[in-house]
Amino acid sequence: MPKSLYIAEKPSVAQEFAKALKEQMARHDGYLESEKSVVTWCVGHLVTMSYPEKYDEKFKKWAFETLPFLPETFKYEVIPSVKKQYDIVRGLLHREDVGTIYVCTDSGREGEYIYRLVAMMAGVKGKAQKRVWIDSQTEEEILRGIREAKDLGEYDHLADSAYLRAKEDYLMGINFSRALSLKYSYSVTNYLGGKYQAISVGRVMTCVLGMVVRREREIRNFVKTPFYRVLAHQQFQEHKFDGEWRAVEGSAYYQSPLLYKENGFKEKKNAEALVQKLAQTESQESVVEKLEKKKETKNPPLLYNLAELQNDCSRMFKISPDQTLSIVQELYEKKLVTYPRTDARVLSSAVAKEIRKNISGLRQYSPAAAFAGEVLEKGSYQGIGKSRYTNDKQITDHYAIIPTGQGISGLARMSELSGKVYDAVVRRFLSIFYPPAIYQKISLVTRMGAERFFSSFRVLSEEGYLKVAGNPTAKKKEDTSGREEEVSCDQEFLAALSRLKKGSVLAVEGYEIKEGETSPPKRYTSGSMILAMENAGQLIEDEELRSQIKGSGIGTSATRAEILKKLCHIKYLSLNNKTQVITPTQMGEMVYDVVYASIRPLLNPELTASWEKGLTYVAEGSITPKEYMGKLEHFVSRHTLNVRQLKNQTALKGCFDAAAVYYKSGKKKEKP
Repeated sequence: MPKSLYIAEKPSVAQEFAKALKEQMARHDGYLESEKSVVTWCVGHLVTMSYPEKYDEKFKKWAFETLPFLPETFKYEVIPSVKKQYDIVRGLLHREDVGTIYVCTDSGREGEYIYRLVAMMAGVKGKAQKRVWIDSQTEEEILRGIREAKDLGEYDHLADSAYLRAKEDYLMGINFSRALSLKYSYSVTNYLGGKYQAISVGRVMTCVLGMVVRREREIRNFVKTPFYRVLAHQQFQEHKFDGEWRAVEGSAYYQSPLLYKENGFKEKKNAEALVQKLAQTESQESVVEKLEKKKETKNPPLLYNLAELQNDCSRMFKISPDQTLSIVQELYEKKLVTYPRTDARVLSSAVAKEIRKNISGLRQYSPAAAFAGEVLEKGSYQGIGKSRYTNDKQITDHYAIIPTGQGISGLARMSELSGKVYDAVVRRFLSIFYPPAIYQKISLVTRMGAERFFSSFRVLSEEGYLKVAGNPTAKKKEDTSGREEEVSCDQEFLAALSRLKKGSVLAVEGYEIKEGETSPPKRYTSGSMILAMENAGQLIEDEELRSQIKGSGIGTSATRAEILKKLCHIKYLSLNNKTQVITPTQMGEMVYDVVYASIRPLLNPELTASWEKGLTYVAEGSITPKEYMGKLEHFVSRHTLNVRQLKNQTALKGCFDAAAVYYKSGKKKEKP
């Protein structure tokens, strides 16, 4: 009877498959075997693309005469450090007693690529090949994946996009890095006074570098504008609160050139003049002109995808996206959470039907056991399949990251930080089974003569999902003009304000001039950069707005953290480990200027995202690999030849000089 061969991506995953099969497995060098099955593994990539010199020795020397490098047929080779495991896998693939090969590498583009390269190098022929596609490593999910495994051919489009992604990074990296290094490396190195260093560029990493440098230059060029607001200290019964003056229609200052914005003056003397005028009013009272009460409903946020989780972990725990991915990958391998490298923030309808199992398991997780029990008791999970948290159309490869409800005993053997990340995933998951949080809001407009003052208050009246997610202490919110949007208050104060009516009279106890200044843009943190990459260069901080924007970003959920890590490793970017704030290095700024003056499209987030979108179209079968490859080769060839013809080194020195003033002995001069 022919045996089944299971090929996992890592040894730890292979062990889980072996356990799930429940067969008497004997351990061998590089694989496990029973009477019916053989389980083996890759160790990440076993095969890689060959360097140009493997095509011809002439390509070993970097020279414009050998560029652009665009091979008709690409060469591949076994990675020397893992050749032993490759030989073992290759031998198993060719065993005569193996009838069916189950591909169990990670369920995504990169996992597909890892196996396809091995199969190509090994020359697999005449055997049934099936693709196992799973969302978690629980025994139940592994067995379902094996049971429902599809013919490998159904994933050929995905494999095509995987090959093209690698070719794209390879061709852009080799051609552009060589061309720019030949043209500019000596200029950059001589300017910095260090050892020769090649210029490293890439389809995604250079775009990210550009986003950071542009933001840093926006901050440097930002001119702070002072402004002066006038507040009236008002009192109703024993309650005191401030009203903010605004020059609305009817005011003596309406549309005055003295204003910075309607709620502040450009110069302090004008604010003082207004205060003096108000203080001379015979009756130091204000009259309620308008009172608006309304209820605000805040729904639980969508579930975590990798980018959202990386952003929250950067903000809450001050860890890098790379660290977050490493932790959540470990949680996945320990069966605690579902597949982490996902862009989806919703459940599939199939999973929604079985979600009770996940919730039930969380009763064993003491920090959230009471919440899980409450959800089960009330049955609030039953309608989740018809809610905004379930949408098959928003899922490509995998649904959102959620807890499996299994493996909880293993948490005790993991780090405290891993526990915190798991807790964040659990609370985000359980939140969706709770009602919205409800706030009561009151907006108040009071009048003194022709001048009006504005106040806004909010109180949490029904905790809803915040009971699980936590309710961070709300503070006064201010925009760059200093306008106070709303102030959190208690129920007693809100109840008192609710008794006010139009025409009610309030005592005015005095005035205050509050000085402020406009704020420069914020630097990216590692987490906000991941979000900006996901949204094609737009830093969209509003959680609800992000959920409405769908499209391919820069890089993928699987690669974004690694790109940031590489940029820091080659010292183009600097990451503050305590704050997770990202800034460019002097070398990074110089490389930005070089690319801007030579291959500017590499810095364009929308263009970079369009390449990723093209790969998605290939994976969907919308365009052919040949069409995509034709556009890629044209782009690489045109820009490589253009670099050779440029003569702009002298002009670039001016750019280098402009950036250099912000650096001293390798340390950035922070702008106050």
